[in-house]
Amino acid sequence: MAADGRILVLAASTRALCESARRRHDLWPTAAAAVGRTLTAAALLALPLDPGGSITISIRGDGPLGGVVATADPRGHVRGYAHHPHTDLPPRPDGKLDVGGAVGRRGLVRVARDLGRGQAYTGSAPLVSGEIAEDVTSYLWRSEQVPSLVALGVLVGSGGRVRAAGGLLLQLLPDAPPEAAERLEANVARMAALTSALDQERTPEEIASVVVGDYGLRLTSRQALSFHCGCSRVRLLRALRGLPASERAELRAQPDGVEVTCRFCARRYRFPGEDLPPP
Repeated sequence: MAADGRILVLAASTRALCESARRRHDLWPTAAAAVGRTLTAAALLALPLDPGGSITISIRGDGPLGGVVATADPRGHVRGYAHHPHTDLPPRPDGKLDVGGAVGRRGLVRVARDLGRGQAYTGSAPLVSGEIAEDVTSYLWRSEQVPSLVALGVLVGSGGRVRAAGGLLLQLLPDAPPEAAERLEANVARMAALTSALDQERTPEEIASVVVGDYGLRLTSRQALSFHCGCSRVRLLRALRGLPASERAELRAQPDGVEVTCRFCARRYRFPGEDLPPP
């Protein structure tokens, strides 16, 4: 918290999380940056939720990436994927990865909140740039009417590995100082690139302290983040039982069984025909 509890500050270093996603899905550099930013945004938005809650961010644009989906819960479990993981574009004139070009400038960002008490909320907003941080910021202002500032970054190094990644989420609470939004935006603009700070091993607390400046930072909690998927053979079999009888019969007739891949974590499950639900 900052400004005596009137500004919520969330900061994260997500290099290991994003690198795990890159390896699981064989993400090419631009796709790795897009997925990493979305995973980080989902992690930040999920942290304040009550236990049992979760959040899903779905970004669908008109670019070659097709779309990105990420889901997270307040325990720090995060997972996600891109529709077309082998997407890589030439860098922008400033040398940065062209995430906006990969995602596209026309489309929607959708956010589904499961509050864990039988309550759910889904909202959407048009894409602003496809760069994801600006799109999530716009969504929070337009759809949820929460004055927010989001900064996200993924630095992809040699060999396509994620070298640094992380993000910031600042939200102005009802009693926030009237000039806070303008001052925080100026502080972020003056700060060195987020990925550069993370690449220099600056901690999330150090980065957050620079951004809030004179408002002062008070650490209230810390949460580890990890790429975690709750898929299992039991859950996939339950999903297969929901298929039409004709499709179940066709699957059982396959001589070599059936292989099912989890979209979120790319884990593969092989089922012999006799293990599949009968028609």
